[in-house]
Amino acid sequence: MNLFSKHETRRRLLRGMQDADLLPTLVGRWFQSPLGEKVLNAERDITQPLIERLFGYHILQIGCNEEYSLIDHSPVGHKIIFAPTWRPGSRYPVADNEELPLATDSMDVVVVHHALDFTEDSHRLLREATRVLRPGGQMLIVGFNPISHWGFWKLFKRRTTIPWRGRFISKRRLTDWLQLLNLHIEELHHGLHFLPLSMGSLLKHANSLERFGARTGSPFGGAYVYQCVKQVVPITPIVPRWRPLRARPAVIPAAENARVKIH
Repeated sequence: MNLFSKHETRRRLLRGMQDADLLPTLVGRWFQSPLGEKVLNAERDITQPLIERLFGYHILQIGCNEEYSLIDHSPVGHKIIFAPTWRPGSRYPVADNEELPLATDSMDVVVVHHALDFTEDSHRLLREATRVLRPGGQMLIVGFNPISHWGFWKLFKRRTTIPWRGRFISKRRLTDWLQLLNLHIEELHHGLHFLPLSMGSLLKHANSLERFGARTGSPFGGAYVYQCVKQVVPITPIVPRWRPLRARPAVIPAAENARVKIH
């Protein structure tokens, strides 16, 4: 059951009130819509083959709504998903995506599902995700691509609705952030090659458009999926620079050299 009616939701957003607690509900409601369901299915089709070949002990998903998982088919045994905020009926533990209650270098795989698009400080969230990822661990980042039909459509949509209120971080900026955090890009995939319209007559062609976009390798899909590995920073040992000692001239005691002549 929704916590707020549509009219109450719109009124709160238009008044500029803090709606961090409301965001998970808005995202979940959009994923239940015909367009949002197509988006989620298309992203799962891309990420599932990638996640199935990533192994380890712990996998973490960071997202905006804990009910929509991309890691169900992961071979990793311990799966962790936090709820961004407490909601009635939720069975997930609550944690701030930008301050995770996890030890440094503790996760083998981290999946960031549109969390960078819907946060106040995207770079901070990415740093936190990198902190908990162990050296050599894998990270998948799913985000909206501004250089696409979806990015163009965003220019004409109201910024108070999902997904158009998202940041849509450019691939160039995200690549710069990844390099700064020593995250090496291994693969880059694109999805959402269909138009962002909820018309049933168009959505029924979404699957065929996805296959066409994947076959042609089009970089203009509405979403990108980065696969990165956390590089191990080499530690250069600090060797002390000792000054060479000058060799002392051999000094032989005079008593040893003196010869005593006995008469």
